[in-house]
Amino acid sequence: MSKQLEVEAHLQHPVFHFFREISAIPRESGHERAISDYLVSFGRARGLETLQDEVLNVILKKPASPGYENAPAVIIQGHMDMVCEKNKGISHDFQNDPLKLRVEGEMLYATDTTLGADNGVALAYGLALLDDKTLAHPALEVVFTTEEETTFLGANALEASHFMGKILINLDSEEDDALLVSSAGGVGIGLTLQVEWVEVEKEQVPIRLSVKGLQGGHSGMEIDKWRGNAIKLLGRVLQELVARQGFGLAYLEGGSQRNAISREAEAVLMVPVEAIERFEKWASELQEALRQEFYLKDPKLRLEWVRDEAWLGEGDHRQIMNCESAVKVMQAITLIPDGVHTMSAEMRGLVESSSNLGLLRTTETGVYFENEVRSAVRSQKSVLMSRFEALADLLGAVWDSFEAYPEWPIDPSSKIRTLCEQVYERMYGSKPRIVACHAGIECGMFIEKIEGLDAISIGPQLYDVHNPNEHFSIPSVIKTWEYLVEVLKAIG
Repeated sequence: MSKQLEVEAHLQHPVFHFFREISAIPRESGHERAISDYLVSFGRARGLETLQDEVLNVILKKPASPGYENAPAVIIQGHMDMVCEKNKGISHDFQNDPLKLRVEGEMLYATDTTLGADNGVALAYGLALLDDKTLAHPALEVVFTTEEETTFLGANALEASHFMGKILINLDSEEDDALLVSSAGGVGIGLTLQVEWVEVEKEQVPIRLSVKGLQGGHSGMEIDKWRGNAIKLLGRVLQELVARQGFGLAYLEGGSQRNAISREAEAVLMVPVEAIERFEKWASELQEALRQEFYLKDPKLRLEWVRDEAWLGEGDHRQIMNCESAVKVMQAITLIPDGVHTMSAEMRGLVESSSNLGLLRTTETGVYFENEVRSAVRSQKSVLMSRFEALADLLGAVWDSFEAYPEWPIDPSSKIRTLCEQVYERMYGSKPRIVACHAGIECGMFIEKIEGLDAISIGPQLYDVHNPNEHFSIPSVIKTWEYLVEVLKAIG
């Protein structure tokens, strides 16, 4: 069978039927009512024990198949929300519009938006398991959580009393030849810097300066690739330009999620008419320098600068930050921790702790920065948090932490890991890789809640999650489905 025919056959699988259905339902983090209600309707229509809690988590329970009545119950888990990113200028409304799926070769994409394979694949697997009456399996407790991509609200609110199972198979991984056995914990950090405003002098022209073309990516999965962070690069460019001329700083904005590496950022500068030519020359030189620096890591990086005469036409935009405030803003961008902080001594090549400057916003009174701090070691998370505290003290800013979630430590005696290794080797003739990841996985929260829980995480090949180029391998989705079915069959 040709690859094209094989892909077409795969797309007829129930997993892809359900993936198409959920892709038509908006499920932005914090706006999961529609997808949660869909899951409830699915469960009730099939006579499954169905629970929807106050934060819209959904638990669907399916009895054991014949012969598995005495097997230990298994919790199957994923999250229903997705990171919503789109290409600049795209009018897609994530709270109302369906995703536009497209197939390219063996890959599935969404046009101009994130695909939501993270973690829509888990939804599709879970629904296909619940819908199939021919599978051999223990009692299943399939749980889909809310706000995993932002606050971990769903996993944090779950009650352990809802579950009998002591085995957890999480479906939020991104490599089909690996078993994920550990993940980082994390915390959100917000820093607010108050600024003072002064009136714009006459004979100044607003120039909108943008950093564009970066790959971005998941701040847990791609932080070790050293891709450019648009907010950080914008800060570098601003420092260079302002140091040369003293241009006025009127506005900054960058990023869309604290856990996504910023792909775009922009600022509005007030440039004296007589300095416009110099500004454009310097900006061109800076662009060339950055392109040389990032020609391998972010080859499409570019700076754009355009006159924005309409800016001054808006009454509340006739101000710029005073000199002291502008300097502090640029110092903050420079000094806020971003990127890899420490590497694991236990697992070669694994990031141990990091910080991602993912969000930059200008308000009426100041500038707001938001970071995602991650670490597999709690003490290193504390070290990074102390750096934010010190920076806030130095700049006279205010900082706070929020939405913390625990790390998932390695369990050397895990029985589900051993079983998964055995099944993989029997099916594919080789051992799976045993890996840990730097992203936040909900396994840590489940382990804290359910005493004696034994957890593993699996998933198909996903690429470029958390950005509009997100896609997955269609054959890999089927491979992981077949593997999941065999693992459940082997639990006795």
